[in-house]
Formats: sequence, structure tokens, C-alpha cells
Amino acid sequence: MTSVTVYSAGPACVQCTQTFEHLKRRGVDFTKVDLRTKVAALEYVTDQLGYSQAPVVVVDDEPENHWYGFRPDLIDRLFTGAVK
Repeated sequence: MTSVTVYSAGPACVQCTQTFEHLKRRGVDFTKVDLRTKVAALEYVTDQLGYSQAPVVVVDDEPENHWYGFRPDLIDRLFTGAVK
């Protein structure tokens, strides 16, 4: 089973909302993490992954399997099981 975590900048983040909606449409279960309230998550996204924009999507906690922004192409590949 694939584990998907979406690090979000909150409800005002349009790309975050689009990502949530596309994941839901595809039937992909995911965990939301609000970067505004989780300091450790913000440090992980910025320091370890190197992102300064949200959303950040991490698949199966694999360091090579993550991206930022609204990426329906990668979500669609995740839905078909072809991410990598």
C-alpha cells in the first residue's frame, strides 16, 4: 500500500487545495500536514527536502519520491501505480 503525505501551507494555498482534490478524485488516501503549525514538518520540507513552496507531496517516505506544486501528471501516475 502506498503512503502519501501532503505538506500544505493551509486553506489559502490554491495549489494545495487542487492537489487534495485531485488525490481524492483518484481515490488516493493521503495524510495532510499543515506547515503553519508543525515546526518539525516545516524543517523537514525546507532543510531535508529543499523546498520553499507548498504543497510538497512525499510518497512512501522515500527521499527520491517527492515533488512540490500541483502535479496532476504525477498524481495520475501514482493512481496507476507507476510513480518512480
